[in-house]
Amino acid sequence: MIKYLDEIYLGRYNLLAIGFVAFLFALSYKWTFLFPIAQGLSMILFALFLADIFILFGGNVKVKAAREIPQVFSLGDENQVILKIQNLSALDLSMVIIDELPVQLQFRRFERPLIMEGKSERETKYSVRPVNRGEYEFGDIHCLVAGPIRLFERRFTSHAKATTRTLPSIMQMKEFELKAFSRIATADGVKKLRKLGVSYEFEQINPYVKGDDIRHINWKASAKRQELMVNRFETERSQAIYSVICKNREMKMPFNGLSLLDHAINTSLAVSNIALHKYDKIGLITFSDKIGSMLKASREKKQLKNLINALYNEKERETEANYDLLSLSLRQIAPNRSLVFLYINFESPYALDRALPHLKLISKRHLLVVIFFKNVEIEKFTESQAEDLRGIYKRSIAQKMANEKEAMLSKLKQARIQTILTEPDKLSMRTVDKYLELKGRGLI
Repeated sequence: MIKYLDEIYLGRYNLLAIGFVAFLFALSYKWTFLFPIAQGLSMILFALFLADIFILFGGNVKVKAAREIPQVFSLGDENQVILKIQNLSALDLSMVIIDELPVQLQFRRFERPLIMEGKSERETKYSVRPVNRGEYEFGDIHCLVAGPIRLFERRFTSHAKATTRTLPSIMQMKEFELKAFSRIATADGVKKLRKLGVSYEFEQINPYVKGDDIRHINWKASAKRQELMVNRFETERSQAIYSVICKNREMKMPFNGLSLLDHAINTSLAVSNIALHKYDKIGLITFSDKIGSMLKASREKKQLKNLINALYNEKERETEANYDLLSLSLRQIAPNRSLVFLYINFESPYALDRALPHLKLISKRHLLVVIFFKNVEIEKFTESQAEDLRGIYKRSIAQKMANEKEAMLSKLKQARIQTILTEPDKLSMRTVDKYLELKGRGLI
């Protein structure tokens, strides 16, 4: 009996019906002819209560629920979750599905209304967007089934506890892999270079398209096919590509729910995956006041998995970056010339001045690409209209900060350091473009 009490809830019409009968009893103090009507309605209502409870708990109503979730969630992406509901009774049922979501998603009450025919199965889908790496624990699934009269509801609980991990964006990695190796990659911003390098190791013969080097036209093949054909050459392989990620406090700045560190992690995974498919070696260094993860460049099959696991555990630190330690670590782990993508954020010229001597030293030994971020909120503020003197002052300060970013970009270019200044949401696209560009020009 106590078990059933835990499962029973008041339906949507219950309080309305009780309130209406109580109102009639109150009115009967003045108009006595309403008293027998209120008594009759209360008896009818009590009978309906018993009928609704009997139908819900008589053994004819049975509902089961199950959940399907991906093996891993992709950070910052929409991940689909499927709920499978079974109505095992012969009655048509109206219900509300309540799923216990992980606490990190911050959904206080997730509900899905559903109407099901007797002896049927239904699927309902929803998406979640995790913005933190870590383990996400789902709880049970509750089905609140309304009785035919809608006076009471019964809760059916399906034990469906499950845990999944949120890793750096696997979806984004696959998306950019597809774009980078697709013939139509230019449609979405990823530059597809037909001339893949300056080495002359023959790969294959392809039809001529606009932009191909006319010096590579194969006249014999063109005569046979009656169309222009060009020789295609491979790039140099087994070059070392390092993703170097700064974890100082400036990388904690949020954008679109993710920190700048998370954006850098997603991008480094996407670029490393493409580099592996280009037969290059990939490595990783994370640093702040001390060195975090270090992976020596390799193109073994397990290297991508090692990279994902290393990125999964990274967190921002409330410290300043130690560039001396970075230079020393790079010299130890990468003795030969490599392509180094440095993900960092400079919010003031002083921060760049402190780092610039070390960046110049690194760029002498490696092909260094410094990637830092625009402050999108500041740039939006500079475009807003000022309504008073205080607003003019604030907009002037915002414009000064935006100009400082451009000045830092110019300063790095003057030092002959490859540089990308980008919005966080365009980081992956621009970094992949830069990798393909450098690869195509044979600068690595």
